[in-house]
Amino acid sequence: MKKFFQFFVFLTAMVWSLYACTDDDSFSDSPSHFLTFSEDSVRLDTVFSRVPTATKTFWAYNRSGDGIRCQSIRLEKGNQTGYRVNVDGSYLGSSAGYQVSDIEIRNKDSIRVFVELTSPANNKEVPTLLEDNLIFQLESGNIQKVNLSAYTWDADMRENVVIEQNTTWKQTKPIVIYGGITIKEGATLTIGEGTTIYFHENAGMEVYGRLVIQGTVDNNVVLRGDRIDHMFDYLPYDRVSGQWQGIHFYSSSYDNDIFYADIHSTYNAIVCDSSDVTRLKLNLYNSVIHNCQGFGLKAYHSVIDVVNSQITNTLNDCVAFYGGVTRVLQCTIAQFYPFDANRGAALRFANYQEDKIYPLYSFSCVNSIVTGYADDVIMGECDTTAVYKYYFDHCLLRTPQIEDTVNVRDVIWENVEDTTAVTAAKNFVRIDIDSLIYDFRLDSISPAIGKAMPIEGLPHDRVGVLRDEEPDLGCYEYARKEE
Repeated sequence: MKKFFQFFVFLTAMVWSLYACTDDDSFSDSPSHFLTFSEDSVRLDTVFSRVPTATKTFWAYNRSGDGIRCQSIRLEKGNQTGYRVNVDGSYLGSSAGYQVSDIEIRNKDSIRVFVELTSPANNKEVPTLLEDNLIFQLESGNIQKVNLSAYTWDADMRENVVIEQNTTWKQTKPIVIYGGITIKEGATLTIGEGTTIYFHENAGMEVYGRLVIQGTVDNNVVLRGDRIDHMFDYLPYDRVSGQWQGIHFYSSSYDNDIFYADIHSTYNAIVCDSSDVTRLKLNLYNSVIHNCQGFGLKAYHSVIDVVNSQITNTLNDCVAFYGGVTRVLQCTIAQFYPFDANRGAALRFANYQEDKIYPLYSFSCVNSIVTGYADDVIMGECDTTAVYKYYFDHCLLRTPQIEDTVNVRDVIWENVEDTTAVTAAKNFVRIDIDSLIYDFRLDSISPAIGKAMPIEGLPHDRVGVLRDEEPDLGCYEYARKEE
């Protein structure tokens, strides 16, 4: 009886072993068996030539009912395109060879495939499509393909740039900056229309001399981060704040002009150090500062002129002026920063910071919109021992109403008691916190329409729309003229 029991156990084990082998370890060369892919194609966005991309992945599933052997998995164009692939721990592409052999995928199993690209230079001014196919040749003879594609763009790569004499940059080819740009005292860097500068992480501009940005209404100068891929499918890195360090104007820097610039996704977009208030520090005209992880524009004891510009969505204050002489004319300042509820003010003007006095000789805000999520987005801070002069005229302000007929006139006070969600957003075409898309042109229901006073010398808004005899507050004229 004991021997019979031992034989029964042995026989049962053999049966289970054979069953397991049949279920998991057998392989078929039937032409009716195919792999299934999580993606039929892998696209790596637009990338800069000679710069490694982020990694994309996809899965190869075996749902055929039997094991499948891949006789080979290879890059169709060999090592010529710059694609690199990791297939179940085996590398191909670049110097690793362009194919692997005898990859087994058991029934109901899968392998993960990783794809990267460092594309060669294409010597063209525009992005160029670069494709390859990852070929899965099965033991059955079946051939399956996954397409790999990216638009590659030759860029002018520059590292630790030092401007020691007057220099002009104007080109359609992108400029990518590593380390940063330093403009020495006595030197001027002029950036011409249509130029885009991409800053790598931790790179920015340190200006001891002079910066002149000469964009036009049709060809802005763009300053942005160098991540041109996506964080998520719906979210490009270009919509994420803190991608680069911004512009710092030091005490020795004067007569800076920024015309028609798009400055976004920085840490601090613009910082101006304390300077001689008998000299102009900065003209900021017809420009956009948007989506900053620090300040939009912060200036200490400086002469600043901000005209026809949009400054929006910052973790700290959108604009903060500590002393000096400042004019804000026909601007849209809006604080809808989405990444942190503990965001700063839209506008701060003060004559001190901590224990240091900065006399506020003059601050004026005319024909402008200052709004945001909070019930009060304007912070005026005064030390009574120092000069503190401010003036608001023909503005829409989201702050509790004050009785001041000397320094405040013709102001629309937003109804902060309105219980509807994000009431200030009603002024604008689109405030989309899910996709992080913002359009600060005026909506048809905005009370800012028709409430500005005509200003000589500003016939057009920031994007070139002609203002009529009853102009609108902010830097954008409502497009009723085009209807």
